[in-house]
Amino acid sequence: MNRTRTNDRFARTRNSGGDSGRGGGRFRSSAPSRSGGYGRRPAAIQGEFALPKTITPALPAVEGFADLDMPGELLAALGSAGVAVPFPIQAATLPNSLAGRDVLGRGRTGSGKTLAFGLALLARTAGQRAESRQPLGLILVPTRELAQQVTDALTPYARSVRLRLATVVGGMSIGRQVSVLRGGAEVVVATPGRLKDLIDRGDCRLDQVAITVLDEADQMADMGFMPQVTALLDQVRTDGQRMLFSATLDRNVDLLVRRYLHDPVVHSVDPSAGAVTTMEHHVLHVHGADKHAATTEIAARDGRVIMFLDTKHAVDRLTEHLLNSGVRAAALHGGKSQPQRTRTLAQFKTGHVNVLVATNVAARGIHVDNLDLVVNVDPPTDHKDYLHRGGRTARAGESGSVVTLVTPNQRREMTRLMAAAGIVPRTTQVRSGEEALHRITGAQAPTGVPVVITAPVAERPKKRGATSRGRRRPASVARRSAVRQSTVAAAA
Repeated sequence: MNRTRTNDRFARTRNSGGDSGRGGGRFRSSAPSRSGGYGRRPAAIQGEFALPKTITPALPAVEGFADLDMPGELLAALGSAGVAVPFPIQAATLPNSLAGRDVLGRGRTGSGKTLAFGLALLARTAGQRAESRQPLGLILVPTRELAQQVTDALTPYARSVRLRLATVVGGMSIGRQVSVLRGGAEVVVATPGRLKDLIDRGDCRLDQVAITVLDEADQMADMGFMPQVTALLDQVRTDGQRMLFSATLDRNVDLLVRRYLHDPVVHSVDPSAGAVTTMEHHVLHVHGADKHAATTEIAARDGRVIMFLDTKHAVDRLTEHLLNSGVRAAALHGGKSQPQRTRTLAQFKTGHVNVLVATNVAARGIHVDNLDLVVNVDPPTDHKDYLHRGGRTARAGESGSVVTLVTPNQRREMTRLMAAAGIVPRTTQVRSGEEALHRITGAQAPTGVPVVITAPVAERPKKRGATSRGRRRPASVARRSAVRQSTVAAAA
């Protein structure tokens, strides 16, 4: 439906995660020093984010979604999804974004940022129809995983107001994406590289985009996407609305804010280095010779865990070792094809595998219900990476722990990183097999019986009689549906 807005304007995909491919030893990077990090990441500009000047006062926060000027269909969809009370960042930003204001929002991972910008975009686009190859709304994200999560979270709400979504990312069939864009899509969720490719081919134009969202803009800057992002923003409507959301805002995104946000409303519901109160942080001092055994015992715990390492080779080696030790593990990194990555995430979310061994490709854009432990097998090189890795647990009010394994030569740098993140961790000296390791992580001895992870076998359909001629729903579709429902509920 067409909505009257009287107060408008006041009124690369590179490997998706920066895997360097270096590796050595058992399952660690062979980089000469921790400062080498991911190798290709541009040096971050240090310092707190400089807040922009806001001339027009912001509208006050609301207590409920019913207090917002949104289509009834969206409100009904929220009710059907069991989303009754807005999270703080949603309550603070939606009154202003629905009024057409530019918004700069910061909130920790799991705080509901996706619906904070998504509901505003959908509400203000409702009733309009996109021409072929000419979307009306654009959501830019740094990774394929985050693009898929945003799409899954917004799909039921977009359907409620008859808006079409298109997901444009690398690693997937560009022909299918072209077909969707040609058929018309009001909202495009995209990574910068693939969107640029489609524009260069003449398969997409941005001159009709009236609402643009940058999600996790600081990571796009860190990954070297800033030239592509600015080139894309230069193509959208100059009188359009821009919203920039992230769990962390630093000086890397100053350029975007100064150039593209006009009289923005600024909402920071959590400080940049804020720790979630339901999250525990542990630094475990381990000896290098014992780290391998301690990691294996943590992986063998009851319950799921994400383990982060620096490189894709290190991830593959640890995964192989865990499988041989009797631990149901799977690898996720930029060297995997997108179908492989999607399947691995589905297996982890459904409990088919218990341990996700990953590079930073999994540090953002992944939500798993009841995930209570994240382990930094390789300590991150940047405090933002630490915060985003840890953000995979203790989401949406749940509790969880972040554990970092630190060898003697890494202690000084880890102390500096924690200070930059604003976190005071609990530090414990541990060894494999000890009670302290079990108490903190649930570690236990693995079975030692090798396992092989295969795709779940779909139950064969029974012979159909004369009264049962309907088609069965493929098991793969059912699994994807279950994953989407979990993701949608978490994004709220």
